[in-house]
Parts: sequence; structure tokens; C-alpha cells
Amino acid sequence: MRTIYVLLMTLTLLVTGVPATAQIGAFGGAEPNIAASLVAESAAPAPGKPVTLAFVMTPRAGWHGYWENPGDAGIGMSVKWTLPAGVTAGPLRHPVPETLIISGLMNYVYEGQYAILVTLNVPATAKPGDRLPIRVRGDWLACTREICVPGGGDLALDLTVGSGTIAAADRSRFDQFRARLPRPLGSEGRFAVENGQFRLAIPYPASASLADAYFFPMKDDAFAYAAPQTITRSGDMVIVEGKAAGGPAATAISGILRTADHVGFAVRAVPGTVASAGDGAEGTGVGAILLALGGALLGGLLLNIMPCVFPILSLKALSLAKAGGDARAARREALAYAAGVVVTCLALGAVLLALRAGGASVGWAFQLQDPRIILLLLVLVTAIAFNLAGLFELQAVGAGGALAAKGGVQGSFWTGVLVAFVATPCTGPFMAAALGAALVLPVGAALAIFAGLGLGLALPFLLIGFMPALRARMPRPGPWMKRFQRLLSIPMFVTALALAWLLGQQMGTGGMTIGLATAMAAALLLWWLGGRQRAGRGGLGLVALGIAALLAGGIVTLPQKGVAQASSLSGDGRTVPFDEARLAQLRAQGKPVFLYFTADWCLTCKVNEAAAIDRADVAEAFEKAGVVTMVGDWTNSDPAIGRFLEAQGRSGVPLYLFYPVGQNARALPQVLTPAILTALVG
Repeated sequence: MRTIYVLLMTLTLLVTGVPATAQIGAFGGAEPNIAASLVAESAAPAPGKPVTLAFVMTPRAGWHGYWENPGDAGIGMSVKWTLPAGVTAGPLRHPVPETLIISGLMNYVYEGQYAILVTLNVPATAKPGDRLPIRVRGDWLACTREICVPGGGDLALDLTVGSGTIAAADRSRFDQFRARLPRPLGSEGRFAVENGQFRLAIPYPASASLADAYFFPMKDDAFAYAAPQTITRSGDMVIVEGKAAGGPAATAISGILRTADHVGFAVRAVPGTVASAGDGAEGTGVGAILLALGGALLGGLLLNIMPCVFPILSLKALSLAKAGGDARAARREALAYAAGVVVTCLALGAVLLALRAGGASVGWAFQLQDPRIILLLLVLVTAIAFNLAGLFELQAVGAGGALAAKGGVQGSFWTGVLVAFVATPCTGPFMAAALGAALVLPVGAALAIFAGLGLGLALPFLLIGFMPALRARMPRPGPWMKRFQRLLSIPMFVTALALAWLLGQQMGTGGMTIGLATAMAAALLLWWLGGRQRAGRGGLGLVALGIAALLAGGIVTLPQKGVAQASSLSGDGRTVPFDEARLAQLRAQGKPVFLYFTADWCLTCKVNEAAAIDRADVAEAFEKAGVVTMVGDWTNSDPAIGRFLEAQGRSGVPLYLFYPVGQNARALPQVLTPAILTALVG
């Protein structure tokens, strides 16, 4: 089919009279459809060491090139090398492709600039100064949505054997190329063919990010290319289902699982049992969506008893009781409050889905990954707590800010906004599965789940507003309300402490100190305001400006996040983040080192950590022997880790190395036990 497609495109060119030579992507052409260049990461590779080359392909606007398996139509790149004696070239390594459907045919393509990498092995017998003329003939196909044209050319690159030095600009450029290569998943999958359906189960932790998922098969022995794929999650498995390609049964398949834009994992699978999409998965069917929606409603309802939400809700409920028998006013306030909650949950959900679609690894409460937002919430919650404690008064009780403190419909709406924003860090019972489903469902269904979460959060206030019997059963206003308000300040102070702790976790001791200092300064301003209020004078505007200035100053002075994280990781001197220079330093100091590489998406890694590495007996044995544990987290494809893995002859995680004193590294098995680790120092 692929050959027929290309022939038809060529015949189209001949019939329409388009001169083929003008369209050829060769290097003598005036403007190739896909321009190509061959570049080396180092122009002076060292003897016996590999050097990475890149075919940098740049399609013209509207043109595209093809992955190694082009799908229903197209042809991937092929090369023919002419190399000096002893020099060998490895296989081509392609970046994660994109999908493109043309006239019902599925194409696996690259529509922007892309780089195909290859490892060149320099023989150990090469001597510094030796010239290495690298010659290669490349052929590819360049297409638009209407036509396809063969392209190709002869590329030349002259290298000189040297020290292997890599310039900083070249290293940065090649690191960007490597970031788009698929990473080996490290765990084998299972597949089954039933009733014409191909079903694939891929080990992938339930906590790992999954957005814009798609499976690119390496050959024609898995999915029918143009048929839609259904992606679901079943615990620590991703289930991919689609129409089978037909043909003889495969003994093993391979491909790439895309988890975000230009991010993917190389997968190998063998025949086996594949769980049903409904077995613990959040499927895309109506039943699964309704189940997830019910979980979101119930989870939102339970959020109302969380320490940061309950005080605000309680005081707003008491404000309805104060309103007496005005049923219309109660209903209006309840609806406004619900609107504020639901709109905020929808907005946060939409931003979350957009970030994940863009490749960001974020989850619910993503705004709390930003220390500036945490600082803002810390000051806000501190103000709410002191308001409830009676330090100062606002026009109406209980919202924690000028907008939320307004009476009537407007105040109720902004109270709902505040409640939803503050409640998002909590993921209580029933919410985890619902939010996990929302991240893999279609956008419309996902937003419905976020709206259901908001509706569940707003439900108690709606019931109070629309059911006179509930309002009638509420205690009558009296002096007890003031005492109850004071008690409600306690969980708000606890919430403020939790936010300060979270700021410290992200930014270190310096960040926590700035947060607490900003909150204390804001409290002093509020104390001054309270004194003026008791004397019958104003000052709310000045205090608001002062707190805004404090927040701006606090945000500007927050330390760099990366520095704080590194310092917190290496605080005990026994566990340090991966750094090749630090590793050499520790070995020079005569310290044994256990080095392991992990990633949040690596299921084997997480099992080894829980079953062996993080065990108390292992930690005790390492401490007695003075072993320093060094951890390389490859979750976000750190280029330094990628280069180190390549140097070890590995292309992915997990990798476990032990460096005894004065000896070379010992590679450990990929499946660890406590006995294996304790025996290292036994």
C-alpha cells in the first residue's frame, strides 16, 4: 500500500507537469523541500569513544518527513555509509513522531524541524590527529497533503581524532535533540488479539503523567493504522485498544507510547493476558464517565469538612441563618456561591488540561507547585485566621478578603471562588479515581468531572439555601456565634502552618522564613487595623496596599527553586542528587557510593525502591558502612543523566551501580532485593 501510494504521487507529478528535479530535496537544489545537514556533537572524537551525529531535517512550510514506520503511506529515511576503516555507525534513532491523517490514511510524520541521531564508534587504534572522512548517502520522502516527492543527497563530514571535547553550545543543541527521543520504559508489556481487536497493556505507574496518549507500532503486526485507538488506565497499566492489523500472529511487538507532545517511551510487548478496560480503569464509556462523575461529586462533598474549607462554609451558613426568613435572598446567595465554586473548578480544570496537553507534568492543585501562589495563599489564610480570631473586622464575617467579605450575592460568589481555590490541595476519598479519569477522558467529559467536583463542594450550601427546613433547624443567632467563630480560627491557623511547611519543602529554609516573615508582617498590619477599628477609625485601604507591597517584596526575594531543592535533597550527607563531578569527588575521598537512576514513570524503579532501596535494614547497613546514596531522577529527561546512561551502554532506567572504595563500578541486577543491597557491604 505504501509503495502504491508513492507511485500514485509520482504519477500525479508527471501528469500535472511539475518538474521532478525542481522538487528534489537534494543539496544542489535551489530550495529543497526538506533541507538536511549532518552535524557532530564533537568535531574531535576521542579514540575508542563514541560520538553522536545528527541528521538535522528542516521541512519547508506545509511539508513533512516520515518516522521509521511511516504508517499507511510514505517512506522513512534510509542511509548508506562510507566510513574509514574501523569506524562503525549504529542504527538511526528517531524522535517521537506525530500523527497526520490524509484521505483516511494514517501517517506518522514530522511537520517541523527534527533530528535523527546516530552513534559513530571510533576505534581505539585511532591516533590523535587522524582524519576521519564521514560520507553518507541519505534518501527520504518529502510530502504535503497533496503531493509527495523523493528527496535525498550525499552528505560529507570531516572529523579529526582528538580529546573528545564538546563545546557548550553543541552539547546544549544535542541535549535538545535527545530530549525528543523515546525513552526505554524498562518494563515489558502484554498484548492479545480478540475478535479482531488488538489489545495492549503497558506497565506505567498510575501516578505518572499521561496526556495526548497514542501508541505508534514499529511494524504492521499490531494496530490497523487508521483505526482509532482507545486509551484507558487500569491501575499501573495503560490499556490501548484498537482494530487489529490482521496477518500472522506476532511473537513480540514494539513501538512508542506517546504520553505528551514530543514525549514518548519505547515499549516491547509479548503475548499474554490483558485486563479488560473496565477492570480498575477509568474508561471513556458512559458508565465509566458516570462513575467518575459520582466520585467527583462525593469527593467534593467531603472536602467541606477539610480544615481550610469548613470555617468559611460554616460562617456563610450562619450568615444565612442570620438572614431569617428571606427565602429568595437565601436562594440567590446559595446559587451565587455554587457558581463561584463551579466556575473556579472549571477554570482550574481547563488550565490543568491545557498544561498537560502542552507536555507539562502537572496534576490537581498544580497552582501549589508555584511558590508565589503558596505565599499568596499563606498571607490570605493568615488574614482569614486572624479575622476569625477577632483581631480585626470586615464588613461581613468569614470570607478572608475584601471581595469575599462583601454581603449578598457578590460576597457569596467570591466566597465560592476562594473556597474552591483553597480546597484544591485536598484529594480526599473518591476524588483520586475521578481526577485520574478526568486526565485521560475527552475534554468535554473531563470538564464535566471538574464541574461535578465543584457541585459536590457547593452542595451543602445549596441545600441550606433551598431547604427552609434546614435553615429552621440551624441554631438561632446569639453570643455563641462569636465563640464559634473564634474556634473556627484554629483550623485556619493549622492550614497556614501547612502552607508554610509546603513553602519550605519547595524552597528550603530560606523560602519558609520569607513566607513566615511576610505573614507576620501582614498580621501586624491587621493588628494595627483592628486597633483603629475599635477606636472608630478606618484604614482598610492603607492596610490592603501595605499587604500588597509585602507580597510583592516576598515574591521577589524568594530563593531560586532549584537551589532549594538540591540543598534539601542532600541535607543528611548520605543521599545526594546525581552529579558526575560530585561522584568523582566522593570516590576520590575514598567513600563507597550506591548510584541509582529512577523515574516516576518507571514501574520497575518504584517497585525496587519500595521493596529494597527504601527498607530500614538497607539504610542501616549503608549507614554503618559509610555508603553515600546518589540518586538520578530521569523523570523529566535530564540531559546529564541521559549522557551518563549512554556512556554506561544503557538507554534507559533503571540502572543500579555500586562503587566500592578504589574499584570500578559494579552493575547490579534490574530487580533488587534487600539481600542484594546489604551484601554489597557485608
